[in-house]
Amino acid sequence: MFFNVRDLEVRKIHFEVEYPAGEIDFLDPSLKQEGMLTAQGVAELLSHTLGEIRIRGHAQAVMVTECDRCLEPARCTIDSGFDLFYRPLETGPRQEEVAIDEGESEIGFYEGEGVALKDVLREFVLLDLPMQKVCQQDCKGICPVCGQNRNVAACHCGTGTADDRWAALKNL
Repeated sequence: MFFNVRDLEVRKIHFEVEYPAGEIDFLDPSLKQEGMLTAQGVAELLSHTLGEIRIRGHAQAVMVTECDRCLEPARCTIDSGFDLFYRPLETGPRQEEVAIDEGESEIGFYEGEGVALKDVLREFVLLDLPMQKVCQQDCKGICPVCGQNRNVAACHCGTGTADDRWAALKNL
């Protein structure tokens, strides 16, 4: 689905879509969609803004990626609303480096005649993923010495000898 600026000048566009796994490229080979990604919402052209598009709605998906601690599969459920703004690229800053305020940091830019919904959903899913993706809350990770997954079996690696140069800090 594509939101064309000319169509949005006439009316708001309501959408209710389902994308099967593999249809949206998340630009990360370790991130996979499991099942359907569903989204519903509305796209509108904001008046008096030189072409600013607002897309708001709700999306649901289950994403699978590597656990940040043990590298096993970790499931992340996306089930929340979004409210995203896009401006034409021509209205963006002309200089190499420009100071922006907090409100402008949440605005995306589009090139051409409008915005593709797949691009909007990709951006939303990537932003909505947790910073640390774990397979389970009490994941023990892998041993830094032998590489054993500590969730599967305990390893008997020692922590190693401490660097004597830092021994004085232990007394603090």
